[in-house]
Amino acid sequence: MAFTAQDVKALRDRTGLGMMDCKKALEENDGDIEKAGDWLRKKGMLAAAKKADRIAAEGIVEAYIHPGGRVGVLIEVNCETDFVGKTEGFQRLVREIAMHCAAHDPQPCFVRRDEVTQDFIEKEKEIARAQAEATGKPANIVEKIVEGKLNSIYKDSCLYEQAFVMNQDVTVEQYISQKTAEMGEKLTVRRFVKWTMGEGLEKRKDDFVAEVAAQMAGN
Repeated sequence: MAFTAQDVKALRDRTGLGMMDCKKALEENDGDIEKAGDWLRKKGMLAAAKKADRIAAEGIVEAYIHPGGRVGVLIEVNCETDFVGKTEGFQRLVREIAMHCAAHDPQPCFVRRDEVTQDFIEKEKEIARAQAEATGKPANIVEKIVEGKLNSIYKDSCLYEQAFVMNQDVTVEQYISQKTAEMGEKLTVRRFVKWTMGEGLEKRKDDFVAEVAAQMAGN
């Protein structure tokens, strides 16, 4: 069953969830609003939405170093109470998200779409537009291609929109929503940073053949 923008709005008004979540729910349920609402409830997202306005100022900062010591992540995840912040379940959640960040390559990487900088967007638009124009397509088609490319970039560069590495059927945001329902508190990723060994450094590029030849000539 097809659905319209009005259906998305109706589900959004009913649940208080974001447009993308409502659209996904309708896609998964053939455009049926009632079934989409039940699907969101099963995912725990309605419970999370009800807690959205509550303050989450407790939590932990977790450091994760991937085996081999070449990738590291420092992340802050918040909850509402110090009690939940000390539970095994919450700490496991934080570690899992840190591991996801370590496994995901694109940089820069933002937590949410509203954090994406204008400079980043304009740069990606410029690249996408140049690529589309090179195909010789009309201007109106080029702009549609650029818009589609941007949506793809958001899904790749925003932590909350990425498919969770431990369960590709849900996004990171949906996984956190499930845990919010389980723990009964608002949970949110505040910030994180990822380091990759040698990132930004000029790599040494040796010409092995030339080096051997030079050594032989010197003997």
